[in-house]
Amino acid sequence: MGTDLWVIVPAYNEAARISATLYALAAQTDTDFTLLVVDNGSTDTTADTVRAFAGCAPFPVHVLVEPEKGVGCAVDTGIRHAIAAGATRIARTDADCLPRPGWVAAARAALDDGAGMVCGRITARRDEHGPAGRAVFAGLVGLAAAFGRIRPAHRGTSYLAPYRMHAGNNMAITAELYQACGGMPRRPSPTDRLFLNRVRSTTTAIARRRDMVVENSTRRIRAYGVLGTAKWYLDKGSGPRTPDPR
Repeated sequence: MGTDLWVIVPAYNEAARISATLYALAAQTDTDFTLLVVDNGSTDTTADTVRAFAGCAPFPVHVLVEPEKGVGCAVDTGIRHAIAAGATRIARTDADCLPRPGWVAAARAALDDGAGMVCGRITARRDEHGPAGRAVFAGLVGLAAAFGRIRPAHRGTSYLAPYRMHAGNNMAITAELYQACGGMPRRPSPTDRLFLNRVRSTTTAIARRRDMVVENSTRRIRAYGVLGTAKWYLDKGSGPRTPDPR
């Protein structure tokens, strides 16, 4: 029988990085979940890497191919697939992220306590930058969170809950709420703010857990530079750069 909690990981050409994510999930204190990796049309060996990992994983592992480009497309397809397979709770991270060992347990606890959606805390991976790079990342996240709270587009009577920054690579949601809010926008990154506002327009049951921690890749800083990364986090787009730096 399948589990009621599924973890969704969208991936595109992540053969060099996804193993670390997979083994971070295998190191969870709570492994009572099903893992679904949604391969968004990779041209490398991402899917083969995941299938090889499945042989030693402490939980069921599935690979689903989504040819329609865009992280929103991959996430939406993955979550709806999980719900159709019986999932009542869904957690999501990304293929270049490292969930800390208590991540799944914290997500489960928040949803068990009545949250419809729970957002965790993000920090920079320690294997990509030193203290200075991690501090820059933290500053950019803080700037984006502050901007989001005062941005007119995020305020108004249509929202049932106040704006609090939501990282798509560190969240969990009930199947009921996902379907009620309309799901993830099927588009390229960034999708997080649009999705959060859909949820805020549907419910007040949004929680935040500081013990639900994911270490993020900082490769966007290297690809875009500090100013370019700040513009991206402030929803100003990626300019001439690809929205998904590899």
